[in-house]
Parts: sequence; structure tokens; C-alpha cells
Amino acid sequence: MGADRGRARGKLLGAVVVLGCGSLLVTGCASMPSSGDVHSVSASQRADSQVQVYAVPPRPGAEPNEIVSGFLEAMTSDDPQFAMARQYLTPKAAMDWRATMVTVLADGPDPQPNRSADRGADANGFTFTVSGKTVALVDKQHAYRPANPQDTYNETIHLVRQSGADGTGREWRIDALPQGLLLGQSDFQRIYRSVNKYYFAVGQDRLVADPVYMRLRTDPVTQMNLITQTVQSVLDGPTSWLSPVVASKFPSGTALKDGTKTLALDDRNALKVPLNERASNAGEAQCKRMAAQVLFTLRDLTTTRIGQVELDRANGSQLCVLSGDQAETYAPDRMSTSPGQYFVDAEGHVERMRADAGGSDGSGSGSDGADTSDSADTSVVTEPVQGPFGKGDQQVRTVAVSRDEKRAAGVSADGRSLLVAPLAADGALTRPPVNSDDKDAKDGGLSAPSWDGRGDLWVADRNPAKPRLLRLVQGTGQPQTVDVAGLNGARIQQVRMSADGVRAALLVSDGTHTTLRIGRVERSGEGAKSVVSVVELRAGAPQMEDVTAVSWAGRSRLVVVGKEIGGVSQQLRYVQTDGSTSAAGTLPSVNKVTDVAATDDDRMPLVAHSQEDGIVRLPPGANWRTAVKKGSAPAYPG
Repeated sequence: MGADRGRARGKLLGAVVVLGCGSLLVTGCASMPSSGDVHSVSASQRADSQVQVYAVPPRPGAEPNEIVSGFLEAMTSDDPQFAMARQYLTPKAAMDWRATMVTVLADGPDPQPNRSADRGADANGFTFTVSGKTVALVDKQHAYRPANPQDTYNETIHLVRQSGADGTGREWRIDALPQGLLLGQSDFQRIYRSVNKYYFAVGQDRLVADPVYMRLRTDPVTQMNLITQTVQSVLDGPTSWLSPVVASKFPSGTALKDGTKTLALDDRNALKVPLNERASNAGEAQCKRMAAQVLFTLRDLTTTRIGQVELDRANGSQLCVLSGDQAETYAPDRMSTSPGQYFVDAEGHVERMRADAGGSDGSGSGSDGADTSDSADTSVVTEPVQGPFGKGDQQVRTVAVSRDEKRAAGVSADGRSLLVAPLAADGALTRPPVNSDDKDAKDGGLSAPSWDGRGDLWVADRNPAKPRLLRLVQGTGQPQTVDVAGLNGARIQQVRMSADGVRAALLVSDGTHTTLRIGRVERSGEGAKSVVSVVELRAGAPQMEDVTAVSWAGRSRLVVVGKEIGGVSQQLRYVQTDGSTSAAGTLPSVNKVTDVAATDDDRMPLVAHSQEDGIVRLPPGANWRTAVKKGSAPAYPG
């Protein structure tokens, strides 16, 4: 496990071999290369996801520590059915051991002899305690579940002596061990990748991203390549956390046709998916939605634009075909192709930023990674929005623009009142009956509002005497108090709703720290009579203990601003909604960020408010640049 197991690694130089491989359509090696050098692996060589690792069998006469180390190394390999790993086990243990779950440890497993735990304390038994700092568990549904920061791993591996393969000798083998794979974090990131699979929000023709972790190369257990594993995972249904609010359009029991191991895009970037008999009677409308689930999943899996998905019956006949353009009907996010970037100016009015015709989002930016936020981005021009928020006497301190960019909601400058107005010249300001009695409205009062993809408006009242989360159906009428399960006395400081409307990102304060929680939005009833609750809060950024700001930055990704546990400096980073760290990792720093805004479109810049630099923007591949010296509360639609 490379750098993941420094202490256990010293006595094992030949437990694995590694072979380089070229890049395929989907990252990774599909099979054993027929040529190339075989060499020992050092820790620094193990981070490349293009590298394929194969284990070697235990040597004759190996001592117990070599057997344990060899087995732990073999779990990081790509051997079919983990055949080499099973050679370190007794026949019964090899038959019983399942590799369907993954435990991820920060620095990898550390095995240490523990003779006090030996059964009978005789020469025929030897026990090791394997320990480490637990990062996460990936379950049988491929769902990532982060551990609590204080969680540790402590399990035992027991060995016995048994006859060798030729019936002679007395070889040490493992006869008792924990189920599943045990991987260090760097090995996990090399072997697995986060993939969004898609299901329909209950009662809507809108897809929702369900993140899972799939094996990059051919899965040793199923022998399926990455595309095939992922399509089968879509057919298996949503993860347990998301399943109450989404539905699959595939008939119950639908699976890939027996024997399907390798699916691949053809030269037209189209994919044929052979299904079993359970799907054969699906109607045209249902089949199109089934295909949309697969197509959007493939879009997140590959860098290639998917031309179409064809679903076939078990007899080989075509069930339906869906093109990429047709699939847009079911897109999770239905904003414009160029969403606006908004902010509150020094006078408390709302303005929109746009790129000047002579510039671009990335013009003038350096590429050396340095912070250049002290220099102005001259490609940006600003203009007041149409309607009451862009002129007049009404001032606001925060703003949220609806996803169709036809309306805006703001919180009054004193933090006590919610305001809504059209973004039109003849629009009239309305004052919904949402007011905060917070005595410290300067730092409390109402949070910045947020629009979900259904057109509902959300806001949190941070009044310590009466904290509450409120929803206004379609942004009008009487507010509904939303029950939030699992707060345990903590207060919501900020709410950011997903485009699909079934997930809420909440900044929650317990009086000492402010952390990110992701909640599932459950609904009963329709329209103004619907009842909404937020349930099963889970950690969105478990590695951070003080989160300042958050914004959705993708269908299952967020950008967060805060400090790591035990850290002193502020960081900006991408995280997944399941609590895992995005491959994009940490972003360039900028001074004293209080707000951040992003959109699902990776081509659009991040926008943030810095107490020192004003409104700053980070275009893709560039550096932070000041767009507006005096401004606050940046926002994209949502």
C-alpha cells in the first residue's frame, strides 16, 4: 500500500509488482499488458491511477509478519477474484472472505503482533492487531460513508500453521480476518473514482445525482470494466440515503443480460446496453427515461460527449434509443447556458457582472498559481439589475436570484426582513411575512435566501430564541416552518438548496464550531399544501470544523470555505455530497473569504467575497482576480 503502510512495508519488497499502461477511453487498464517492465514498487510510485498492480504469492517458509503484510498488499492488487490474496488464507477463510466492502484508513493499516490474543497461546496460533485512523467505509452499494474524525480501526488477524500445497511443511496462513478490503487513502484514490449515477426525483421529470465509488479498472470480483460496473450499479437502484426521494424508471429486477462484462462506446460515441427479460416490456416513454439515467451517468464517467444510448431486449432487439439532445429534457439543472453573476454593491443595490466584449473570464490571469487578487479584472463590467433591487431606496445585504433569473429575493440591510421582486423594469417589491426578532441582527437575523430547482424559496432565521428554517412555495404566500431532524440544539446559519430540490446544504453551529451538513428533503402533498422536512443530516466536510461559506458547484459537489480540524488557515476546497474529497482538491487561496458562489457549469468562474479584496473571481485554469473593489454577497442563480 505504498506510503500507506510505512512500518509494515519494510520487510516486504516483493509482495506486489506493477505494470504501466496507456490511457483508454475511461481511465485505467483493462487487462494484463503483454509487454513492459516489471519492477518493485516504492511509495512514491503508487499514486498513478494508470498503474496496474498484481500481487505475488507467499514465499515458502514465510514468517507470520510476512504473511500479514503480503495479504494487506495483495488487497491493493488487480488480480481476478483476488486469487493471490486468497493464497495467504486457509482454504476455509479463502472461501468465506468477501471483498465487497472497503474500509479506508488515513495512512493505511498498521499490523502489530499481539500474542496476548492468541487462542490457547500455543505455537500453532499467531495474532496481529491491525489499526489505523478510519476515514470512510464504502458499502455494498458503493456508497461512501465518512467516519467520525475520532474513529479508529482496531481488528485482529489470526494465523495458524497448515500443510503446504504439496502436503509437506507447516506454512503460516490466515484463518480469521475482518470482511472486506482494507485500503490506505492513497491506494483508495488510485483504485476507485467517484461517479454520479442518476435517478428521477419523486413526482418529477428531473434527474438527481447519486454519487458512488466505482473501481477504475476491471473489477476483480465481477470482471466488469468501469462502464459495465457503473451501468449495473444504475440498474441496482439508488443508494439507501437517497432512495426515499428518488425513483428508478427501470422495472424491478432489471439487470444486464447474463454474461455482459464489457460495455464500450463505439466510434460514434454511442453505447448499446443489453438488458435481461425484466425490461423487455417497458413502453417507449418509460424506456426513454431509463436511457436518460444511463446517458447522464455516462456523461459524468467520461470526458467524451455521449452521442446516444440504445437499450436492447434480451433477444437482441432494440427497446429504444435516446440521443444526447433528447436527454436534456430530464437535465438536473435547467438554468441558462450562461448564468449571471450577481452581487450587492456598496449602496446596498444588486448588480450583475458580465464580461466585456473585449475580454474574457480568464483574460490577464497568470498561470503560476500566485494570488493576484490585488489586481483588477478589467474584462468585467457591472450594471444594476432591472427592478426595485437595482435602484430606489430599498437596500439589501444579501441576494438570491431564481434559477430562471426572473426574480430575486433579498434580506433587508438590517437583517430582519425578507424581500422579493421581479428582475424587470416595472416589477414591484413584495414583503413576504418573514421577519426575524433576533436582537443581534448585525451578525444574525435572516440568512441569505436560496431558491431550489422547483421555484421554492428557503431562508433560515438565526434568532437564538427561535431558530427556524422557512420555505415559501414559489417564493410567495405564508412561510412554512421546515422540520429539521438531528440538529440536537444546533442552529442553522446558512442554507443552500440543490438544483434538484431534494438536498439541502446547511451550515450548522453548535456554539463552538460551524460545520457543513447535507440533509435529504422529503415532501408529502403537492403545491401550497405540501409538507416538507429535512432528514438524515450527514457530514458534508468531515475534515473541516469551522466552515464559513458553502455553495453548490455541481450536481453532487460543493465548494466550501473553512478551516481544517486543528488548522489555523482558511482553505477553499471542493467536496462531494457524500463527504468525500473531490479529486479537484484544494483551490488557490484568497484572503478572508466570507461568501462564495459557484454553478454546475465548470466553465464558469468561482466568485467570492474577500474582506480585503472585494468581489473576486477564479476562472478555470487561472488565478483569483478582483472584479469589484466594493461589493459583497456574490451569487449565481439558486
